[in-house]
Amino acid sequence: MKFLRYTPYILLLSLGACKEKAKDLAATNAPEVKDTVLHITPFDTKFDKLSARYKSHKKGVVQKYYNKIWPKNDLSGGMLIAKNGQIIFEHYGGFANSREKIKITADTPLHLASVSKVLTAAVILKLVDLGKLELDQKVSTILPEFPYEDITIKMLLNHRSGLPNYAYFSDDRTIWDRSMMTNQDVLNLLAVHKFELYFKPDKKFGYCNTNYTMLALVIEKLTGKNYRQAMKDIIFDPLGMKNTYVFDIDKNRETASLSYKGNGVLYGYDFLDNIYGDKNIYSTPRDMLKFDLATYSKKFLDPKLVKQVFQGYSYEHKGERNYGLGIRMHEWETGEKLFYHNGWWHGNTTSYVTLKKDTVTMIALSNKFSYKPYKIWKLSTEFGQYPIKQDENDEE
Repeated sequence: MKFLRYTPYILLLSLGACKEKAKDLAATNAPEVKDTVLHITPFDTKFDKLSARYKSHKKGVVQKYYNKIWPKNDLSGGMLIAKNGQIIFEHYGGFANSREKIKITADTPLHLASVSKVLTAAVILKLVDLGKLELDQKVSTILPEFPYEDITIKMLLNHRSGLPNYAYFSDDRTIWDRSMMTNQDVLNLLAVHKFELYFKPDKKFGYCNTNYTMLALVIEKLTGKNYRQAMKDIIFDPLGMKNTYVFDIDKNRETASLSYKGNGVLYGYDFLDNIYGDKNIYSTPRDMLKFDLATYSKKFLDPKLVKQVFQGYSYEHKGERNYGLGIRMHEWETGEKLFYHNGWWHGNTTSYVTLKKDTVTMIALSNKFSYKPYKIWKLSTEFGQYPIKQDENDEE
């Protein structure tokens, strides 16, 4: 049965007796989470229940790693590590608004930055699954103003379109006056100026935010709803992501968690802060865990489509890094694969890691600029055979 035919489903936290000592909970500064198995209805996926011994051991390992990365316990955001849908480690700290002393908790939505692309891609793939869209369909058949006839939906998803970055061409005051920009404005500028592509479509990989601003417009065109509502109806509500939303500067400016530089200075909003698809989704580690668990279910997406999501498309150059459909990846000669997406917008730095073979989810969100959230992928070696060099660079 197709996803959109369902009414929103409820995701329940099945809470059992907590055997962890109170001092352990205090050490992670996390709210008490009992037996955190997320049951997805009707996307039920059967995971084995972890033993108390396993969880206690892995919690100690992750705690040690956390203490190494944040030795002053200065994470301003949230970090969560789970296996089989069961939370092993969870920590929240810092302020969503430092002036008002509003603390970040498990329910505080934080800016996902480019991790938003994972969710945008998921809705596009749901539309493909429903037969409303094809991966190889030309973008111009959906957005008539789009001036590049050879670019397809798949090329937007895997960053092989060659489109120029809107953040660069809009910075030219002869092109844009720096008033608040929208996704439609980006499309209009492409249509009017017909900017030269960075490279011929599908020739190579070139990460570009413009791809996902266009995908957001495709979602709007095909659903007849604005992106904010479409995301809510198709992903957030059905998966019980109750603390997730798409930022609207007119409605959320005063209430959204703020963004800070590394020295604690507030980042102000700018003229690109109302563009969505590539960024501007606010969520929590727990909500992102709900999403990740849904991706294991055959009822979420057709398995044939899922296979296309988690494969690389750019092999022009040798290397272990690649990009699927809305997800980054490491592919090693050993056959191991690690999937992730990082994000960086203003002071927000984020990382979402999903180890499909080992059913592990790792999420780190920070609203105070730091490269540290990008390091959580190195914990993968604690859960599977991943040939990760601990001195490898971590970047967005």
